[in-house]
Amino acid sequence: MRRRDMLVIGAGVLAAPAVLAQGAWPARPVRLIVPFIPGSAPDVIARNLAERIGASIGQSVVVENRGGAGGNIGFEAAARSPNDGYTILLGTNSLVINPALTSRRLGFDAFRDFVPISVAFAMPHCLVVPMQGPPTTAALIESLKANPGQNYASGGNGSGAHLAAELFKAATKVEAVHVPFRGAPDIVNNVLAGNVQFGFPTLATVTELIKSNRLRGLGVTSAQRNHALPEVPTVAETVPGFEVVSWFAILGIAGMPQDPVVKINAAIQAALADPAFRARTTADGSIAVGMGPEEFATFLRGEAEKWGEAVRISGAKVD
Repeated sequence: MRRRDMLVIGAGVLAAPAVLAQGAWPARPVRLIVPFIPGSAPDVIARNLAERIGASIGQSVVVENRGGAGGNIGFEAAARSPNDGYTILLGTNSLVINPALTSRRLGFDAFRDFVPISVAFAMPHCLVVPMQGPPTTAALIESLKANPGQNYASGGNGSGAHLAAELFKAATKVEAVHVPFRGAPDIVNNVLAGNVQFGFPTLATVTELIKSNRLRGLGVTSAQRNHALPEVPTVAETVPGFEVVSWFAILGIAGMPQDPVVKINAAIQAALADPAFRARTTADGSIAVGMGPEEFATFLRGEAEKWGEAVRISGAKVD
């Protein structure tokens, strides 16, 4: 609570209810910035969460897509927003990956500019090729070694799909040319069209395409096979130790009041505890997490260290 509010409340018992009522949160709709394009996995997750958060707090939560630059455009827009509790952010691994990819100073800092609220979901990526492409991960590796310089698509520099592909290249000692796009739907469209030879979009964006035999899924990037596509092996079954899992979280703007942090986290926990919501939102391969603010803060620091090391190992750079 701000010092001014404390002084006003302390001025008189009779005045206190009116002051508290006037400043009650939320008094208007809340903006949820999504740093990725419509139709991407972060966007789908954000819209599911926005609906449940809005119902819980009694105000609309309006999704605002600010895609591009691997999430940096949206992250920077959120970092510059007022910290009054009326702007929140859908954050991903890119919050801590992107600064490690460049020597330039970015317009946001994961620890300075944001306050952790909840990690809601995690999701593996999926190595995909056109239906006429290699039938297995081992066959793709053989093809890339025999014909270096083939293209792969990502959802932008610093995206999970970008880093997954660079780690794959480093682990298998193959060469491939990075072609960045604005989000996972663009990866899918360009793999389907044969414009690129492979990609690592989030699993949710390709689950139905793989099930309907329109896209070939070679491997999921989690340590275990995924419940949505149990017949698709893990990449680690061919490349031991390979694991890349993205997370999707809600963050506030640094310095925002504690009340919205508590209420938004409570709304997310309640949503994930609802069997119907949980079943609907994990059918595409998403994994419910439900990490609260304190645990999220510790987790975020660990993620910065882990992904910084992953960037160093992969040799990926964006300048």
